[in-house]
Amino acid sequence: MIEEHIAGIPGDMFIKNYLYEPNLNTVRFCKEFVKFNERCFVRLLGDMHSSNFVVDITPDFEEIYYRIRSIDFDQQSYEGKKAVYLPQYFKQNNAIIEIGMKYLTSESVEQYQKEERSLISGRIRVERTRIQDLMNVMMADTISSTQNLEQLKRELAQHYRNTSFLKCRSMGEVVMRSLELVSVH
Repeated sequence: MIEEHIAGIPGDMFIKNYLYEPNLNTVRFCKEFVKFNERCFVRLLGDMHSSNFVVDITPDFEEIYYRIRSIDFDQQSYEGKKAVYLPQYFKQNNAIIEIGMKYLTSESVEQYQKEERSLISGRIRVERTRIQDLMNVMMADTISSTQNLEQLKRELAQHYRNTSFLKCRSMGEVVMRSLELVSVH
C-alpha cells in the first residue's frame, strides 16, 4: 500500500511498477488519463508518451488520487498531425489504454472529457489576462512550419466540424481557437 504522497513517478516507471498492482484504483487512474489526454489536446501539447509525463500519487484515507503532469514541452503547438496531441495514440501508453477500455465505458470517457473541458474553461476565465498575453506572443511568433500549420488547421477543422480553424494564420491562432472552443462550451 502506498502510504504517503509520491510525486512525479515517470509514466513509463508507473506503467511498469504500479499499473498492475492490486490496490491500484484502476477507474480513478484511467479517468485521470482521459483528462490528461483532453488537456494535451485542447492546448496542443504533443509527444506525451509515457517518458514525457509523470504520475503523482496521493493517498487520502480509503482512496488514492492520481494526477498526470507533463514534463516535456518541446512539442507544444509544433506538429501538423492531430494524433500527436493525443497521448492515447502513443504505443508507449497502450497498457493504460487497454486497461481503460476494460474499465471505462464510452459514456464515462465522454463525461470525463466534459469535466476536464469545464475545468479548463474555468481556468481560462480566472486567468484571462495572462492567457491573452501569452496568446498574443504565440500568435505573433512563428513556432512551426507552414506545412505543419496547414495540416493541423485542416485536421482540427475536420475533427471539430468547425471551419474557423482554416482562417488561422499561425499556430498561436490555432491554440487560441482551441481554447475559445472550450470556453464556449
